[in-house]
Amino acid sequence: MLILPLAFDSFGVRSMATFVKTKDVSILIDGAAALGPRRYGLSPTKEEFDALEICKKNIIEIGKLADVLIVTHYHYDHHPYPWDEDLYSIYKRKTILAKSINEEINQSGKTRGKIFENKIKRYSKIEYADGKSFEFGNTFISFSKAVWHGDVGSKVGKVIMVHIEEGKDSILFGSDAQSLADEEALKFVKEKNPKLLIVDGYPTIFVGWKMQEKSFLNAKENLKEAIRDTDAEKIILDHHVVRDINYKDKMMDIFELGKSMKKEILTAAEFLGLENFFLEAWRKEIKEGKRIVNVEEYFKRLNEKIKEKMKE
Repeated sequence: MLILPLAFDSFGVRSMATFVKTKDVSILIDGAAALGPRRYGLSPTKEEFDALEICKKNIIEIGKLADVLIVTHYHYDHHPYPWDEDLYSIYKRKTILAKSINEEINQSGKTRGKIFENKIKRYSKIEYADGKSFEFGNTFISFSKAVWHGDVGSKVGKVIMVHIEEGKDSILFGSDAQSLADEEALKFVKEKNPKLLIVDGYPTIFVGWKMQEKSFLNAKENLKEAIRDTDAEKIILDHHVVRDINYKDKMMDIFELGKSMKKEILTAAEFLGLENFFLEAWRKEIKEGKRIVNVEEYFKRLNEKIKEKMKE
């Protein structure tokens, strides 16, 4: 099974776009990317816009190869903006497995999901996948029921999680589950027991402000339980969590647990053997000229890694 991160926060953009290829089917999960409109009171840097352009090109290029496209929820770093026809092009004439817009969804998600449905239904079959399973030859794709986008009762609604299994290989994609803060998200992970877990980390930058310390600690305990009680040898922890420069200090117990169990806890960039490229977290330093980054050089090496993986 080929598992290829295409765009993640550790590459400098808001995204969790992931390509998965088995002997039977090629799958693109959450094929979109975006930038944080404000961070530290600042708009995105030129470097972030450059990174976004390259990441979108990679999503489009690899996404064209996919038979199945998955949308776990309707935030614009997980599905295309309505006007982004370039990204929408990869969703045409494909099998679309998506979060239901008819149940377990807030009004914002329902509105965005309806726009997505209206743009796609003329070209592609959309199957609302909450709690369902699908077979493609010897590849099995199963979805959780809707779980909370982070803490239970979150105002931003719910997402669906994805498990892909082929023979002894398996991956579970945690979407915006934020360290499995919802007990139902943890339950799905333990039930599926994946070999590789990709999970959105808790937005530690908001703890003590928009998020309560107690909620953060509970989410960490759930993530620890997933690390301890599953066979996953690698856990990709990325997305919301790495927007905090100090995330490793705040998640130190998670990394210590992984080390004690000889399990790797990595960002998507580290999974591909690259250094992290935290452009949003570095936004203030870049704007002030305290950090110089070379977007062209970074993505040259990233694209070389992608080409190597695609040849395997």
